Amino acid sequence: MVWGVALAAYVLAIFHRSSLAVAGLAAADRFDISAAQLATFTMLQLLVYAGMQIPVGLLVDRWGPRTVILCGATLLAVAQAGFALADSYGAALVARVFVGMGDAVTWICLLRLVTNWFRGRRVPFVTALSGTLGQLGAIGAAAPMTWALGHLGWTRAYLIAAGVSVVAAAAVAVVVHDHPEDRVVRGPRLTFQTIRDSLRASWSHPGTRLGFWMHFVSQFSATAMTLLWGFPFLVRGEHLSDGRASLLLTLVVVAVMYSGPAIGWFIGRHPWHRSTTVLTIVWSIVAVWTAVLAWPGDAPLWLLVLLTQVVGIGGPASMIGFDLARTSNPVERLASANGIINQAGFSASLVLVVGIGLVLDWRTPGSGAAYDASAFRWAMCAQYPLWALGLLQVWRYRRKVRAVSDRVALTAMARAEG
Repeated sequence: MVWGVALAAYVLAIFHRSSLAVAGLAAADRFDISAAQLATFTMLQLLVYAGMQIPVGLLVDRWGPRTVILCGATLLAVAQAGFALADSYGAALVARVFVGMGDAVTWICLLRLVTNWFRGRRVPFVTALSGTLGQLGAIGAAAPMTWALGHLGWTRAYLIAAGVSVVAAAAVAVVVHDHPEDRVVRGPRLTFQTIRDSLRASWSHPGTRLGFWMHFVSQFSATAMTLLWGFPFLVRGEHLSDGRASLLLTLVVVAVMYSGPAIGWFIGRHPWHRSTTVLTIVWSIVAVWTAVLAWPGDAPLWLLVLLTQVVGIGGPASMIGFDLARTSNPVERLASANGIINQAGFSASLVLVVGIGLVLDWRTPGSGAAYDASAFRWAMCAQYPLWALGLLQVWRYRRKVRAVSDRVALTAMARAEG
């Protein structure tokens, strides 16, 4: 029950995070903004999310996941209500910043609860399952949110979304316990010295850095598609109907849901293949995106479906980074290490979301409604520098992790022989 309620809070956080994905064109009309200004919504949300990951990790280590996740659910409800009522671009930006803040706390809290309530090989599987089931929120932000915006209007649709988070906050307050033995667990008092030592120790381990770059390179393509640019790309760039574009975005989430448990099960039994798994998946994403962008004219539907699958699998692949944190750090600084890793993919997503918006405005100056297929082909190429950087860093740090592991093994053997 504890895991289920915390997972429900995470599902709603994903819903709120993704709710702008199908509302991008409506937001552009409502606030009369360009593509770059539209991207600013998601940019600020991701910037706040990424920037808060380390502070949130420290707060979870100090105050426990129950308290922090309760604050996040409450903040999401208030922020979405503000977004529903916003009648100006500036007010909507402020509301979206607070959506990012509420969203930022939820996943790190859920990870700590999984670690506290499960043991051994179940941890990577339950972690992957949590990330997979969390994508139900993205499904709720696809076709159902499209329907709500069309039939209920902007204000009513977002007010209903805010109301659901009030229910989630109440459930967290009643059900969630920090640990099987204690309802509330508090960590040591935070000081500048303890914060510095914890972050330095976490980042100095090559396993944390490898997890960081795994998260960085695996996630940003799926995040940029589901949060903002997937729907406009499919409608304006590939000339699909709104309904078919929403269906394809839902298929991204379906890929996340069936691949997450499989990846979690696999790495739980084959931890030495974690980086190889990430590299294989990322190269597959690169190959299919290249085929879509190089296709003369509109890409065929089967290729777009394939794109949704490989991009979707990248989401669970990024979760492998958290397993590196778990095996590289003691429990007392695990949330801090997870915070370091979790900011990686969202920082990359932030760069990509902004880059796509800037390229679209460069290729089609003026109204955002005018951008076309050619502009989107240019804009989606902004992914390639990020892939190149991430793949290089994963390759570098997996060699360092293996070198450290070899030294530890040799030391253990020498002690045993002594």
